[in-house]
Amino acid sequence: MPKLARGASVWNTAEMLLEGKNVLITGVLTKQSIAFRCAEVAQREGANIVLTSFGRAMSITEKAARRMSPVPDVLELDINNPDNVAALTEELRSRWGRVDGAVHAIAFAPQDALGGNFMNTPWSSAEMAFHTSTFSLKELAVAVSPLMSEGGSIVTLDFDNRVAWPVYDWMGVAKAGLEAVVRYLARDLGKKKIRINAVAAGPLATMAAKSIPGFRELEGSWALQAPLGWDSADTEPVARMVTLLLSDWAAATTGEMIHVDGGYHAMGSRLTE
Repeated sequence: MPKLARGASVWNTAEMLLEGKNVLITGVLTKQSIAFRCAEVAQREGANIVLTSFGRAMSITEKAARRMSPVPDVLELDINNPDNVAALTEELRSRWGRVDGAVHAIAFAPQDALGGNFMNTPWSSAEMAFHTSTFSLKELAVAVSPLMSEGGSIVTLDFDNRVAWPVYDWMGVAKAGLEAVVRYLARDLGKKKIRINAVAAGPLATMAAKSIPGFRELEGSWALQAPLGWDSADTEPVARMVTLLLSDWAAATTGEMIHVDGGYHAMGSRLTE
């Protein structure tokens, strides 16, 4: 897939897509994180952003944040800690007063919940995958939606799990649940004209992805199947779609899973020359 140009605003509009909007972005770890590129593009399109992290990862996130301009603050958020979630709401209320957008890029599964171990995974590991990767979207919505008004937007990062994938196992189940949570939140938040959508990316070579057994095989076959091809090192297309969904240009789109995968999802069998 050809690299996309970077630098100036990516849209030929008089005003940047997120001009003046306040956007919370979770899940930034290293420069290779999908959320990192989402943060960069959001800033480029005029957003005021803050990041979240916690524990030992906080210093890594702060290091990544220093690569952005302006350097965003990093707020503490352990999404599985109710006190942290409540504190985040109050911090954002005092800092901004309103939140216009939020990016949910939080996921985790223990190693024994991945890698072809589906039948042997204990409940404690499956529960951890579900709590962190699925229920967390509802928790983030609880934290930010009181500060959102009409036009607010929440976007979560997904990997399409309408089918069973090799090695993805209980993370796949958690992601399938995430897609259902998007639909139910769209139902409930629509009353306030708040939108929520998922972006289903193809495999990207992030630190988290590399820890999944068998990721290399999935990554290698994707470009052969995707009609547009696929570059697992290029997070820019996903970040641009996230930015579009955060913007007012997607004002009537909610409850959707939008694919940014080179077209892989639409193909029934491997393409031939």
